[in-house]
Amino acid sequence: MWLFGQLSWYFKAQWRRYAVAMILLTLVALLNLIPPWITGRLVDAVAQGTLDSARLLQQVGIIVVVACFVYVFRYLWRLSLYSASYQLGAMLRRRLYQHLLRQPMQFFQRYKTGDLMARATSDVTAVEMFAGEAMLALFDGVLTGAVILLVLVLAIDWRLTLLALLPWPLMAYWFWRINNELHDGFVTSQARFSDLNDRVQEAITGIRMVKAYGLEQRTIDSFDQATQAAHDANMTVARSEAKYEPVIFMTVGSSFLLAIAGGAWLIHQQQLTVGELTSFTLYLGFLIWPMFAYGWLLNLLERGAVAYKRLDEIFATAPAIADSGTQELTGTPTLRWSISSFHYPDREQPALADFSGELQPGRMLGIVGATASGKSTFVKLLLRQYEASGAEITFDAIPLAQYRLSSLRAHIVIVPQESFLFSTSIADNIALGNPAASRQQIEDAARMANVHADILAFPAGYDTLVGEKGITLSGGQKQRIAIARALLMDAALLVLDDALSAVDVATEQQILRHLQQNRRGRTTIIICHRLTAVERADHIVVLSQGYPAEQGRHAALLQNNGWYAQMYHYQQIEQAVEEGR
Repeated sequence: MWLFGQLSWYFKAQWRRYAVAMILLTLVALLNLIPPWITGRLVDAVAQGTLDSARLLQQVGIIVVVACFVYVFRYLWRLSLYSASYQLGAMLRRRLYQHLLRQPMQFFQRYKTGDLMARATSDVTAVEMFAGEAMLALFDGVLTGAVILLVLVLAIDWRLTLLALLPWPLMAYWFWRINNELHDGFVTSQARFSDLNDRVQEAITGIRMVKAYGLEQRTIDSFDQATQAAHDANMTVARSEAKYEPVIFMTVGSSFLLAIAGGAWLIHQQQLTVGELTSFTLYLGFLIWPMFAYGWLLNLLERGAVAYKRLDEIFATAPAIADSGTQELTGTPTLRWSISSFHYPDREQPALADFSGELQPGRMLGIVGATASGKSTFVKLLLRQYEASGAEITFDAIPLAQYRLSSLRAHIVIVPQESFLFSTSIADNIALGNPAASRQQIEDAARMANVHADILAFPAGYDTLVGEKGITLSGGQKQRIAIARALLMDAALLVLDDALSAVDVATEQQILRHLQQNRRGRTTIIICHRLTAVERADHIVVLSQGYPAEQGRHAALLQNNGWYAQMYHYQQIEQAVEEGR
């Protein structure tokens, strides 16, 4: 019953819908009492020879009218009850989606995509069914059972009722045992479903790699293993669920046997009529549904409880980065940073240390260095994806934590190396951050990113669908479309995190010239491996194992003859070889 307490807030909020459904169910239960009662009276009338055609038509007409009312009331209670449960499902999905969007990157390193998808689909559906079908089983099953028992005891014969109910305690015992089995089975089943979801998601996302390395059979084998594990878990649940029906039919069969035997004896003793026994057996048949409803309720309760615990695990994970700021970022602020030491939670080696500086509005900063030197870490700190006491970053002397996250990230646009495109048109992908942009503005942004000609080469031009994650485009085209998307937002701070790695040097230089021409007064940070991208930067920082090894402008760094100068000359030679010079 734990789940009832967890969802009590929703039941209170939707009490009107549940109250209407319960009232209608009560009317249905009461109306259903009429046909068996009439049938019993008709049987006695036949036995006594007092039934005529007028009375028969009258009684049949009453049954038809009752059936019509039952039909209407059933339609109305389903509309009321299921609309409440569907609204809960929509609310949980919306809440889960919003909660996921507030989580930092480390959260998604702990939870796999397939697992989160399973929680948003299968688990939410299980809770939704509890709020709908389980409530039906609870209301209708308990209500119908209670009303029928009262009629059997008070209106027909209490002794025969007690005799017919003798097998029921055994049914309750077996339901308790089956319920315990189901709980463990559902836990395993939901976990295996998450694993299966994750295998499918990884295989489809990495389909290019699978085909490139000829891993189709290995992927199929891995999927088969996950499918078999899910199948075994579901079969365990199915075997437990299958025990409900035999228990119910054994109980019902025993009840009918005892009722007929006891009723026959009472008729022999002239303490019961044939019509009353007929009504009794018809009413007893109505008790089959409450038995099924009870088993169904336990089934849905266990499914919902397991599912809600999995959802609650996500909801209970508070965002590691608190959005408690009240300041709004306006204009193009001055950026200052002082990072004495920062390391990731699972590492002892600092990712950045002894790194400080200032970036005035409208200036360009270049950050270069070898792989894992801390370049992208600086961007993560700038976006507040991570934070630590040893890393102080301010805009106009106000710490990042005092700004609202939405305001902060609206003024900082980052273009990562791995550009993500959505499964929509090229125009919609470019206008992602500025949906109100006109087609002319979209094309101007594409020209600045030097991708306009490539787009026009497609038969549908800007209306070309790019496929999932831009699968129909080359790496360079995806990067340039992502740059166009960032430029269209015209943010105060633009960060290119190795976002030019997939384009040639000539294209890179054209894009950089466009940036200088069109982003005057705006601040730019360029992180790269190819040093030609930072030649125009106002200040360049060379990071080495998290520490600033060299700083200065391009010309000054070449004169130092350090890592920057050596790497720059090496890349020049490499470029000359590639061009055949």
